[in-house]
Amino acid sequence: MKIVDYKEVKAEVVDFEDVKDVKVRWLISDKDNAPNFAMRLFEVGPGGHSPLHTHNWEHEVFILEGEGVATDGGKETKLRSGTVVYVAPEEKHQFKNTGADTLKFLCLIPIKK
Repeated sequence: MKIVDYKEVKAEVVDFEDVKDVKVRWLISDKDNAPNFAMRLFEVGPGGHSPLHTHNWEHEVFILEGEGVATDGGKETKLRSGTVVYVAPEEKHQFKNTGADTLKFLCLIPIKK
C-alpha cells in the first residue's frame, strides 16, 4: 500500500509544445506497480494551459481548486472546485486557468501496456 502526502511527490514541469505554466505530480503510476490506472495531479498557473490535443485513451478529471475552462477548440465550459470532467478517447481537449490562483485537478488515465 502506498500512502503519501501529495506534496511529497515531485511536481514536474510539463514540457510539451503549446503548454504554458503546467506542472504534474504522478501520484500513482506503474512505478507503484499499479496495473490499470495512473493518478496525476495537475497544477496550472494563472493564464496557463495544457495543449489542445487528442489521444486514444480516456481521462477522468476532478477539479480540486481554482477556476478555468475545458475546451474542444471551440466551445468552452467553465470549471471550478467540484467539477467532474470525462474526456472520451480521441476527443479534442484543453484545460485553461482563467482565475487568479493555481488551477489544481486530478486526472486519471489508463496505464499503457
